[in-house]
Formats: sequence, structure tokens, C-alpha cells
Amino acid sequence: MKTPRTVLAATVLLAVAPLAACGSSAGSAKASADGNAPADVVLRLPDPGNSGFLALGKKDGSLDRALAAVHAKVAWTGSAGPFAPAAQALSADQLDIAQGSITSAVAALGQKPGFKLFAQTAPDAVGEGILVKNGSPIKSVQDLAGKKVAVSQGGTSEYLLLKALEKNGIPADKVERVYLRADQTAGVFNSGQVDAWATWNTFSTPEIANAGAHFLVNGQEVGSDNYAVWAVRNGFADKYPAVVGAFYGYLHENGLKEKADPAAYLNVVTDSGPTAVTPAEREVAINVTKAGATADVISDADLVRFGTVAQFFADQKVTKSLIDVKPYVLDVGKLPGGGK
Repeated sequence: MKTPRTVLAATVLLAVAPLAACGSSAGSAKASADGNAPADVVLRLPDPGNSGFLALGKKDGSLDRALAAVHAKVAWTGSAGPFAPAAQALSADQLDIAQGSITSAVAALGQKPGFKLFAQTAPDAVGEGILVKNGSPIKSVQDLAGKKVAVSQGGTSEYLLLKALEKNGIPADKVERVYLRADQTAGVFNSGQVDAWATWNTFSTPEIANAGAHFLVNGQEVGSDNYAVWAVRNGFADKYPAVVGAFYGYLHENGLKEKADPAAYLNVVTDSGPTAVTPAEREVAINVTKAGATADVISDADLVRFGTVAQFFADQKVTKSLIDVKPYVLDVGKLPGGGK
């Protein structure tokens, strides 16, 4: 589940260092017949930061305990961030599992991917959308015509803006898209260099709580199909399906726990510093998590909506051609331990 300071996610660049000695293919060990991994296999994940059930799983060791049943453990590497660099790291055998958005995944799947999608979390209806400053003269999507909107290229941010424009009958070329990295946008937005910012909950929460911003429209209001998705490196899934199944089971079970009690999963490591959820952000963050979903298998209905996103990106010329997502989906429910 996407949570503040955790994801999609969309954002700092994912800094992933190769783990040559302790990677998932370490040594000469081979998977056993039932798909379990040998004891020296390491599952490489982006560091979960300060909030969310993975952050708690890292702190209390519960994720390693869950994976111990299939003879695996975690190595935390880099930081959770946008899916584009994570996809590159997966394909380069520098990372084994990562989370992103289906919008970013569609773009990455057009570039000879080395991964498959194995789980989804339903679109965030209330935590992502198009931000404007309180007191802004922009009162409707129609008012964006002739204005500058900050977006991250080819993922959640650009998708939300284009969906809003399409729904309101505004040609995309009537709005100037200012392409910025999400983690570099707050200053530009707050200084008035752009008129609006399309973003997700990692960045919308502090802006709404601390910087006098609000959603012009949110994900639900633009009809978003922007699922969060989990991706696994092909080589890892092929060799260690039971590890992928066990990891999925942990995601699903602990996502439900976080949704039931979001406050318990905020500021897991520290309640101060740049990664901490401030008191002002707390209520916003809790409401976003309560309204969200947990990781689940990718159903046929989900695939239809993935296809809708792919078609939209092709129609909007975000991708050069229509991307077929179906060949890149792994049925985690059929893996050892993958059934709920």
C-alpha cells in the first residue's frame, strides 16, 4: 500500500548498488524442487523509509521471519522512489522486487523489461491528484488552460493531468507541462513558478498539511486507473517462486493491518527529521491510508484496467505504441505460499 514517505509510490531517485556477494544468485546454490530458496539467497528490496508496514517489518524483523520459512532474507538497498529507475535496476540484476505505479510500469514495459508484475493495490482515490495553492484563482480544471502544471514525465503525475484534461474536454496542448522530478518540485510549486502540481500522496500530504495547498481534483474525480503494482525480476521469480509467494503473503496480510490502524505505522524509525510525518501531516496521512487498499493478486478485471491505462498512454503519445501488459503478469496465486 502506498503510504507517505514510502512509495510510489512516485520521489527521490532510486540509488541501487549492486550486491555481488549477497545477491539472490549468490554462490552456486540452486532452488529446491518445491521452489524454496537455499539459505544463502538474499531478496534485494528498496529501503522502505520511516513509515508503512515494510518499515515496521524491517524494524521488528517480521519480514525476515516470514521469509525464513522459505530460506530467504532481505537486503535493503537504495531508497523507495519512482518506478523508472527501479525498473532499470530490476532488469540490470541490481534489485529483485520493487513497487511502482501501473502508469510508470506501462512506460517501462516498452523498453525490453526484465521483470513481471505480481501484485496490485487499487488506485488511490484521495491521496493523489492535481494540487493548487489555497487562494489560487484556479477553481476548476477548465481554469488550467494557459497555465503551467508541474509533472513527472511518463508516470502517475503526467497521467493524472492528462486524465483530468480529457475528462473536461481540454486539449492537452492548452496546458504547459513542466517536467520536473517529484522530489525537486515543491520549491518550484510553492514559489509560484508553476500554477499547479500533479502528484501522489508522498508529496501531496506535506503540501496539504504544511504548505497551504489543496486538490483541485483527486484521483477518484479524474477517473484514475492508476494502480500501485509490485514487480519481480524474472530470474528471481523463475528460481525462487516460493520466496515471491511468501513475500506477497506478507504484503497482503500486513497491508490489511496498516489499513486498520494507520497511526501505528507512522514514524516507525524516528519522529523527527526530514523523513518524519509531522503532527500536521498525521491526520492527512491516516485518512489516505484508511481510504486505500492492500496488495492483492492481479485479476482479469485488473488486467482490463491496466490495458485501459496502456491505451490511454498510447493515445496521448506518452508511449510510442500500445503496450500489452498481459505477457508481463505473474499469477502469484499459483505460486507456493501465494494463495491467501
